[in-house]
Amino acid sequence: MRILIVDDEEKIREVIREYCIADGYDVDEAENGETALKMLNNSIYDILILDIMMPKMDGFEILNKLESNKRIPTIVLSARDEEDDKLEGFNLGIDDYVTKPFSPKELMARIKALAARSKIYGDEKYILNTLEVNFKAHTIKIDDKKVEVTPKEFDILTYLIKNKNIAISREQLLSKLWGYNFFGDDRTIDTHIKMLRNNLGSYRDHIETIRGIGYKFNDE
Repeated sequence: MRILIVDDEEKIREVIREYCIADGYDVDEAENGETALKMLNNSIYDILILDIMMPKMDGFEILNKLESNKRIPTIVLSARDEEDDKLEGFNLGIDDYVTKPFSPKELMARIKALAARSKIYGDEKYILNTLEVNFKAHTIKIDDKKVEVTPKEFDILTYLIKNKNIAISREQLLSKLWGYNFFGDDRTIDTHIKMLRNNLGSYRDHIETIRGIGYKFNDE
């Protein structure tokens, strides 16, 4: 597991680095947004720990400019705890939001939980007729043309495919893909499912609504 820590405060990077190394993770660091973006676009990381307020480029700019095929599980670590900041982060596809000051042990627990959730991805592809979902490259193609989806839409489709033909509740999706501390509700899932179906075109009906429960991916 390779982690990139992005924070302009050296002491914070040092604390997180020591805890991560103690748990057996490989760690790289960046002290500003520009350096972080270059590292993310040129290397492969399993988890990104990202501060928001940084010199040269803030955390939200990094997420906006990150190449679509470089999507990475992300924990935001910020002194800003306003709801608007959290919402912006989740809309950009982050997985967790931790406010400073923070407990290093709690952060490590969140990293482990995120790593476990990220195992839904594999090196293989899923192919159904002309639909191709590449779990490693985080891409979707229909008729050999790339389909643009948000990171969370990709997460949802991946999780449904990995559990194909099984009814998955909205609560399961929220817990697995947003985390136990997410402050949204079932409508969050319904909104993302609606957008995902629109993007899947002729394959939209493979995501079935299971009344009173949630959704399932039907590959028949």
